[in-house]
Amino acid sequence: MTALPRRQWTVEEYLAAERGSEIKHEFLEGDIYDMAGASRAHNAIVFDTIVALGGQLRDGRCSAFASDQRVRLNARAYVYPDLSVVCGEALFSIEAGLETLLNPTLIVEVLSPTTEQYDRGEKFLRYLQMESLREYVMIAQDAPRVEVYTRQADGTWLYAITQRLDQTAALRSIDAALPLADLYRRVTFEADAPDAANAPGDSDMSNG
Repeated sequence: MTALPRRQWTVEEYLAAERGSEIKHEFLEGDIYDMAGASRAHNAIVFDTIVALGGQLRDGRCSAFASDQRVRLNARAYVYPDLSVVCGEALFSIEAGLETLLNPTLIVEVLSPTTEQYDRGEKFLRYLQMESLREYVMIAQDAPRVEVYTRQADGTWLYAITQRLDQTAALRSIDAALPLADLYRRVTFEADAPDAANAPGDSDMSNG
């Protein structure tokens, strides 16, 4: 992921450019970032995450949207999560002829070397400020690891990490679960990566 030449873009300029673009771009506070092509492992994890959740959302209470669905975090931030889920009615804005999701309940990002700092930094902070968001999930692709931030009743965020292929990450906001074995079934890790079977299990800590 790279930022376009340094200048402050307006939302109107961004949306006009996005409407005519063949590739996706994200917009954060005047900066535009092009979304570089994802790796094979990244795409496999995204697909299998959608498959894993799709079967659990068949009752229609929640709707899942893939990475082509743009989300507005605030008046000056537009992003393309790898997966977003809305429970209840999905709300959209129409700007410059483009449809943007406004009220995700849960957002999933699959991390990569080029986007991890961004997903954990600027974008992460704006995600946690969204009124509708109840859960933010980050999935590693270089090792079995799923990190989940869940909003509590008092507005603080509970952090949980799952790092074993024989374990399951709970998604409380949508009453669903992600078995790590399913997410990583088509991913081969580096030979020198730590043995997933010996990795620590789940841990929680309150994060205000």
